Amino acid sequence: MTEAEARRVDQIIIHVDMDAFYASVEIRDDPALKGKPLIIGSLPNERGVVATCSYEARKYGVHSAMNIKEAYRLCPSGVFMHPNFEKYRAVSNQLHDIWNAYASAAETIALDEAYLDVTEKAGTWENACRIARTIKRRTLQELGLTCSVGVAYSKTAAKTASEEKKPDGYFEIPTPQAFVALILDRDVGVLYTVGKKTAEKLNRSGIRTVRDIQARQEEVIRLLGKQGQWIVRQALGQDDRKVIAYKPEDAKSISRELTFQEDVSDFDFLRDVLLLLSMSVERRAARVGLYGEGVTLKVTYADMKSISRSRLIPSTRSAAVLYEETARMLEQIPQRPVRLIGAGVYHLTHEQVRQLRFDEPLNPEQGDAVAAELQRLQRRYGLDFAGHLTQIFQGETLYKTVEYMRRHR
Repeated sequence: MTEAEARRVDQIIIHVDMDAFYASVEIRDDPALKGKPLIIGSLPNERGVVATCSYEARKYGVHSAMNIKEAYRLCPSGVFMHPNFEKYRAVSNQLHDIWNAYASAAETIALDEAYLDVTEKAGTWENACRIARTIKRRTLQELGLTCSVGVAYSKTAAKTASEEKKPDGYFEIPTPQAFVALILDRDVGVLYTVGKKTAEKLNRSGIRTVRDIQARQEEVIRLLGKQGQWIVRQALGQDDRKVIAYKPEDAKSISRELTFQEDVSDFDFLRDVLLLLSMSVERRAARVGLYGEGVTLKVTYADMKSISRSRLIPSTRSAAVLYEETARMLEQIPQRPVRLIGAGVYHLTHEQVRQLRFDEPLNPEQGDAVAAELQRLQRRYGLDFAGHLTQIFQGETLYKTVEYMRRHR
């Protein structure tokens, strides 16, 4: 980019995306896993999907969201592991501390991904590129992990740039003209808002490349409406969206759900699981200082049909209220074998109307409903919650606790 062009840049955005994040963290912490096809998710004998996998596993055709049994069929020699979300969340906080130091606004997309607006802090394109390389260097030196980084004039182009040289990649797209030149003859799926179904719809009309989108703009808009308008703009390199810093209150809901390894027909057991899910939701909501004005229950039956029930309540994040409401809704749905159950709150707010606290949920003198229910669970399943509640609500431990309860009910 020339000096004159650098001065004309309205915004400079960096997109950072970790390389196979969960798998990379596990390989970093256990070097014996290096070079092996590592698959993070469910185990081959369990229900579930692949959360992520190492690049060695991807050579076998394994990818995120794939059914775990299909992943095992493709890669029976793979190393299968459950995810450790508490560890990944802690590493993510360290990552974002590094990245955010260079941005006037940071938009967190996931634990391992973010857009950074460095327009003001960098001042010039050259400085922005130095910042991007510094982010790569510090991420590797301080945390022992690689990331792929894209520097561009827009969010769309920055994301495309970070994908261009993965893994451990670096790429720049300084102008709309450079973006269009890069993607013009690529499949329509290169535009990140064009998913599989949208691509199929375009393909059926003979629209297969970005060049086709440019040449048949009106047809794309006719086929896809407002989405088509946005796709046309992307194909022309137009994207003036700003980086918007994530705020907890921007979330639409907070929920927790679990998939059982075997279908469950015992609705008394499901009610017990709702107690633990409700307490987990309470802790998540408390962590970000939010309350919900609605409660939701989600159930997926053995035939994969999902239903949800919800009702409005005075704003709360109380586990007692969540449990009471979700248990009541559970009584009102068809009693058929259940594969998955979830509980959550929505209509999030900072305002609290009523909050029941259970700081010492096993203290019988407290006399609250949650304490009594936990004691009942202890007796029924032979569990000991004393001093271990914080650990229980970590992802993997909660899953194992519920599976233990299922087998011993």
